[in-house]
Amino acid sequence: MTLTRIDSLPALLAFSRVVATGSLSAAAREMDLPLSVVSKRLAQLEKSAGVRLIQRTTRRQTLT
Repeated sequence: MTLTRIDSLPALLAFSRVVATGSLSAAAREMDLPLSVVSKRLAQLEKSAGVRLIQRTTRRQTLT
């Protein structure tokens, strides 16, 4: 699925909060959303951009 400009706003917000907080869980708590929603938004943004934006492991994540 390709995101339109309007569709990408929540995904971009989720990405910025993940980067600022340092974790998907912290971003989800801050945004008062389920972790699954934040994860899906990030996945949609990565798919739309065609690149992995954050390298995720079970213990840490780093920007690519």
